[in-house]
Parts: sequence; structure tokens; C-alpha cells
Amino acid sequence: MPLPNRVRPDGSLFADPARGTFYGNRGGRFHDPTAHEVPTRIQATRQWLCCVLSFKGRKRKVWGRGYTELFFCDEVTALAAGHRPCMECRRQDALAYRAALVRGLGLPETPLFPEIDRILDADRRDGHRKRTHGMPAERLPDGAMLLTDDGANFLALRGTSALLWSACGYIARRERPTGMVTVLTPPATLAALDHGYNPQWHPSAGAFSAA
Repeated sequence: MPLPNRVRPDGSLFADPARGTFYGNRGGRFHDPTAHEVPTRIQATRQWLCCVLSFKGRKRKVWGRGYTELFFCDEVTALAAGHRPCMECRRQDALAYRAALVRGLGLPETPLFPEIDRILDADRRDGHRKRTHGMPAERLPDGAMLLTDDGANFLALRGTSALLWSACGYIARRERPTGMVTVLTPPATLAALDHGYNPQWHPSAGAFSAA
């Protein structure tokens, strides 16, 4: 049986056999290694990372007594949930993300990553609840993740399209929305996306690139 360690764009955890294309953690262990149920906590610390699946041949027992290992459909999903690129296994991406964030937020100095984690933590959650943001769709960059109007599904913006999210990839195309929408991706990350950071998409997104 799959563990409930797959991450939705709203940051919640669920069980699904889809492996995902990225891996990550939230700063330590917050699951119960004896139960393997959806945790009551949502993080160990505010350091929410998005990592590569394989790094230097390291092997782990997933959801043992170490940190809580998580899996994402793609980086767009991880960013929407509130994670950022890992400085250890994705150093170039982490530096590119930080540089784009600095440009996007107009920061006078380049912050250390703990300060970026503090900014993201304020953007992504209200206690245990996901913090959402009402914004005009026309101002959003590619890679932004939205809730559908009925709140039942997730849409990732790409070009003229809004791609319908699933655990195993993108499964349908809709027209890019207009007007006010409910945004999941934290504003700091939206600023990075709008100023040059290019997230990695699930390969399934390519099927809709010409639409």
C-alpha cells in the first residue's frame, strides 16, 4: 500500500501509487513511524524543500524514524504547496530561485535561505490551513497554481492554457481564466516565477504545449 506522502498543490498529503518527479521534506519528521497515517502536524520546521529523487547514491527507509519524506508530481506542484528548491541537491536551481525572488520582491539585499523560509511560511499557511490569495488571473505568471471555481480541482497556468492537475500528471486543458481567481502558489514564489525562475514541469504538460 502506498504511504500518504504524496503532496497536493494545496500542501495536503494523500496516498497514491504515482511516484512523482520530485522529492522533498519539511525540515524533519512530523509523521508517526508506527502508524503510517496522514500526520496531524503539517511540518517539523518552516524549511520546506523540493529535492531531486536521487542524490549521491543515498538510500533511505521512507517514513521511518528519520525525516518525513514527501513526493511531488512536479516542481510546479511543490512550489504551489509552499516548498522551494533545496540548496544541497539542487544548488543551481536554489540560487536561481533566490535571485529571481530578490528581483521580484525588490529586496535591497540577498537574504539567507532561512529568511526566505520565513517569508514563504507566512505566505503559505494560516496555522494548519493553506493560505490562499485572491488575484487577477491576467497578472499571474506561468507556473502559478489555482483552485477551480468549485474548489474541487487544481489548475496550473501555462501559456494560453490552464492544465488540470492529477497525481500522475496533467490530464486536460482548459482556457486560461480571466478575472479574480484563488491562487495557491505563495506570492513570494509568484514573484520569482514572474522574474525569471523556470520550474520543472511533469512531462505530461508537453502534450498541451501546442494548444
